[in-house]
Amino acid sequence: MNRTEMCPSLPRRLMPWCLGAALVSLTAMAQAATWPVTPEQRGTASQVAQAGVPLSELAPNAPDSHTVQKGDTLWDISKLFLRSPWRWPELWGMNMDQIRNPHLIYPGQMLMLVKVGDRAMLRVGQAAGVEAPTNTVKLSPRVRYETLDNGAIPSIPLHLIGPFLNEAVVFSTDELATAPRIVASQEGRVLMSRGETAYVRGDLKGNRDFRVFRDSKPLLDPVTRELLGYEARYVGTAEFVRDGGLATVDGKNAQIVPATFRMTSIRQEAGVGDRLAPVPQRDYSAYVPHAPAKPMDGRIVSIYGEAISAGQNQIVTINRGDRDGVERGHVMALWRDGTREVDKTDPSRPVMKLPDERVGMLFVFRTFERVSYALILTSQDPIKPGDRFTQP
Repeated sequence: MNRTEMCPSLPRRLMPWCLGAALVSLTAMAQAATWPVTPEQRGTASQVAQAGVPLSELAPNAPDSHTVQKGDTLWDISKLFLRSPWRWPELWGMNMDQIRNPHLIYPGQMLMLVKVGDRAMLRVGQAAGVEAPTNTVKLSPRVRYETLDNGAIPSIPLHLIGPFLNEAVVFSTDELATAPRIVASQEGRVLMSRGETAYVRGDLKGNRDFRVFRDSKPLLDPVTRELLGYEARYVGTAEFVRDGGLATVDGKNAQIVPATFRMTSIRQEAGVGDRLAPVPQRDYSAYVPHAPAKPMDGRIVSIYGEAISAGQNQIVTINRGDRDGVERGHVMALWRDGTREVDKTDPSRPVMKLPDERVGMLFVFRTFERVSYALILTSQDPIKPGDRFTQP
């Protein structure tokens, strides 16, 4: 669906604002209190609100009302009311006068479907005794993947992508080749588990908390074979215990003393040669699904992990990133290329290319310069490297 279809009553010059402005009223971001809504966005949302959606766009069994429950997501609620969640800007955009903070929707609020003529709109109320919290929490650079417990419902189930916010990493260059490395273990152990000691050499640059990686591999564009970056296999996390340096033993020449680390979490057992990268600072806020502002086309580069194909709720890498305008929260349509077949009903036996078929949807949750990680929201067929995606 294109933006004109989503906002049919607006002039073309206002189309770029429609999706962003309307989605503003849905956002369950923890930093909502500091994310401003511009007067132009409010004006556009009001125009969208006056129309609502055609009754024909409502789901066959759309309820008259729904009380937001803990565990709900904005994506699921939109599917509850609409045939296609992508019509939600027209459904939700009218609540500027009802929600003082348009970024947060909480359990206990009542969603009421109002039908006027051949259009429908969604009104948001609040159950008695329910007060929307407005706290914002910033996390120090430690490894966490919990969502912020400020009460707001998320846009999508963040538990599906939480672990990957630290684990899934693409480096622009093969910087792990020169990163600090594990050089030995306590008592000569071959592998190290959680709580065990690892000895590390390399420049720590003052950092104290690290992720541990292994076997960085190049990611190549499925079409051009261009190098897009290096993906490293996540091993776990390690915490600094004490510095190393040089030591003189019995008056002899100074000898190297590695730094001491403790393994704090393990995805797989760590070993000598594994590399360390600092844990980045990050606030774990909800991600708002929205369509790209311009046409987008690309390919699946790889399936995260060892699988050769992927389905719903699995992670894939795509060959578009920050430089291509991909944003955290972008939703993409997945396509399977039409096969080539011979027309056996034609005496000349021409070769036909069958139409491409839309087979699912992607949700981008982390972006890098040349690539991004995305969650498969829906999938009718197994998704493989080389499959195509576009704007929805």
